[in-house]
Amino acid sequence: MGQIINLAITILILYLIFTNFGTFLMIIGGIILFLVVAVYFLRRAFLKNASKFQYQYQNFEFKNFNQNFNNSGFQGGFYNQSSKLQEAKDFFGFSQTPTKDDIKRKYKELAKIYHPDLNGGDEEKMKKLNEYRDILMQTYAD
Repeated sequence: MGQIINLAITILILYLIFTNFGTFLMIIGGIILFLVVAVYFLRRAFLKNASKFQYQYQNFEFKNFNQNFNNSGFQGGFYNQSSKLQEAKDFFGFSQTPTKDDIKRKYKELAKIYHPDLNGGDEEKMKKLNEYRDILMQTYAD
């Protein structure tokens, strides 16, 4: 009788192990299957929408760009060909090409005159002063 009870207990333990393990495997398999299906549909949706945003580019050759750029008359400095540079030089009172120190010195002088907190200065002229200083510094401060 003891052997029958031992055999019954062993079968019960094996049944519980395999049924629980089987349930565990089915749950894990279901989760993996769900993730695979979700990734598939998300990828498909992204690829469908990505085709709207594909970048179409022309064949770009640096040689042609460099040649065209050099032939355009560009002489260095961002503001060389604009009227803003001349306006900045006139505003600062420069007739010659200024140095970095000239620009700084003249900026300090004009800032004392135009600063809105000092001597009732003009706020608009102070904004222009700052803009023109930036233009001059970008162009002449090498």
